[in-house]
Amino acid sequence: MTKRAYLFAGQGAQYLGMGRDLYDQYEIVRQTFDEARSVLGYDLRHLIDSDEEKLNQTRYTQPAILTTSVAIWRLLQEKGASADMVAGLSLGEYSALVASGALDFKEAVALVAKRGEYMETAAPAGSGKMVAVLNADLHIIEQACQEASEYGIVAAANYNTPAQIVIGGEVAAVDRALDLLKEAGVKRLIPLNVSGPFHTALLEPASKQLATALATVSFHDFTLPLVGNTLAQVMTKEEIVPLLTRQVMEPVRFYDSIACMQAAGVTEFVEIGPGAVLSGFLKKIDRSARVHQVENLATLAIFMAEE
Repeated sequence: MTKRAYLFAGQGAQYLGMGRDLYDQYEIVRQTFDEARSVLGYDLRHLIDSDEEKLNQTRYTQPAILTTSVAIWRLLQEKGASADMVAGLSLGEYSALVASGALDFKEAVALVAKRGEYMETAAPAGSGKMVAVLNADLHIIEQACQEASEYGIVAAANYNTPAQIVIGGEVAAVDRALDLLKEAGVKRLIPLNVSGPFHTALLEPASKQLATALATVSFHDFTLPLVGNTLAQVMTKEEIVPLLTRQVMEPVRFYDSIACMQAAGVTEFVEIGPGAVLSGFLKKIDRSARVHQVENLATLAIFMAEE
């Protein structure tokens, strides 16, 4: 029997109007946005449709992506789609926690709004940078970061695919690491348009604030296994708080997480939420994996036709 995992999109995938056609057509989607509004005290649907500047601000981006993703997940559940495992990229881990039964949606919305605020404050725009390093040996990348760290904080932040590692940190240190990588013959270095150097030690203040917020949240037993970013293994209920606390300032191990799911027998993946970033990673990690993606009416129709 085919095992299927659902993967939830992370920050950076947002776009104006995401999920609008599903919102117009399905009550469960509208209901999800109404719940978010009752928690946040502002109209998230209106923000997504009409305020690009706010949508790209971390404190708004995070609840926007979470709500859109959970709305799509609920819609798929309503339509009878089966699931064996879940995971998410960075912020997407919170959507995965909701899908896994470990976290109530309303609690998750309140939590990611705070998380976004803490991350924004810990690393104000311009305080650092992130750069994707393509087709380079992992050892060379990690060595360059280590050598450049005398200039400040710099480290691998996202292990997206074996051929795409994102480094992040303070500007001077990242620039030094890039110089070292160029000297080592690395050709493809792509600066990312992100608002802060996430998943690096610069986010330690956010990690501490998040720990306080997490202490007030009640988590439940998992009804679906969730593979976490930080350790790339199935998370236990006891690990939720410590791992979410670490996750904002430690690297995201995406391709190891996929390997963990495949070891558990998963051969089919469904990306939920805006964009197709994770589907792109998956195709690079394993061409033989079956990959679907659901973000609007068109992709929903394709997915349901194959069910």
